[in-house]
Amino acid sequence: MTSVTFIHTSDLQLGMTRAFLPPEAQSRFDDARLAAVTRLGEIAAERGAEFIVVAGDVFEHNALEKQTRGRAFEALKALPVPVYLLPGNHDPLVADSMFTRTRALDNVRVLDSFEPVEVRESVEIVAAPLMAKHASEDLVARALRPLGPTDAVRIAVGHGQVEARTAEAGADQIDLANVEAKLADGTIDYLALGDTHSTRSLGTSGRVWFSGAPETTDFHDHAPGVTGNETDSGNALVVTVTKGNAAVEKVRTGAWTFDALHWEVSDERDVEAALDELAAYPDKPRTVVKYSLEGTLGLEATRRLEQGIDELEPVFAALYERTRLMDLHLEPAAEELANLPLEGFANSAMEELIELSARDAAARDAVNLLFRLSKGA
Repeated sequence: MTSVTFIHTSDLQLGMTRAFLPPEAQSRFDDARLAAVTRLGEIAAERGAEFIVVAGDVFEHNALEKQTRGRAFEALKALPVPVYLLPGNHDPLVADSMFTRTRALDNVRVLDSFEPVEVRESVEIVAAPLMAKHASEDLVARALRPLGPTDAVRIAVGHGQVEARTAEAGADQIDLANVEAKLADGTIDYLALGDTHSTRSLGTSGRVWFSGAPETTDFHDHAPGVTGNETDSGNALVVTVTKGNAAVEKVRTGAWTFDALHWEVSDERDVEAALDELAAYPDKPRTVVKYSLEGTLGLEATRRLEQGIDELEPVFAALYERTRLMDLHLEPAAEELANLPLEGFANSAMEELIELSARDAAARDAVNLLFRLSKGA
């Protein structure tokens, strides 16, 4: 029986920039994205994969700078097995498409039509390329419509969603029930999807997967009750398909971490716990954390929090407040106020600022500054 092993990946988005990264961290991020491509080749060699399928969004857009484009092409060219690239919504197959330039790479095949492509005897790929940034129909259904059951192993490749992100389903939404029917009758044996950046199995067959992006691109929000964010990216899938069956293994490819954290704080113990959580990250130069705090702290606890953040911030790729969700208030304890070495006008000013600080962020900052100065910090 025919069997084929390949690597399923998607959403490389080579050339992606992140506004919250300073230039030196953005440079490391660029290098990591190319390193993830190299890792795909290493996995292919280790697992005996015959080829790599990239299910859309190979490039961040169709107007990459010359240096970025050149480095991306070099990474693709160095892969040890053939690579099949599907145009996605970030890099659709339009007149100025990046894919017109990849044709010069001997090991690269652009999946630029809805016609089945023979990989080798008894192994086919059928693709649903985007010819515009937004599709006007279910392109996977379009690709499968003229096909019937086959004895060959047939791998479908698409880019898009199977569930509506809003109240109404778009015309381009992939009909998962139709896909499952095509899997059941032998028209296809696996659907490799891109667009969602987290690894995820869809339906009940175990043969429809989002591979997720091979390097993390956005935040995993750890706040209670939050769903729909990037929870499991930085992977590739090793897929072995025989007729009517697929074995799928998730393999780590990424190195970066993007976390959104929220802490409720009321005293120095809570502050230390939050700082300890940040300090525990093992690879801070490749970690981005945005955070929010909720609660009320005294002067000493606030001072410790600011000191700890100031010490940690330079060693992370980025560490910054999630301003929209910040709800931290200053409420100094009576003993803290009594022990401040202030007299006369300075003491009166401090009392006035403390009264204002509960509702005015500028006043809170002024209290903290005056407190630090008064303590000789």
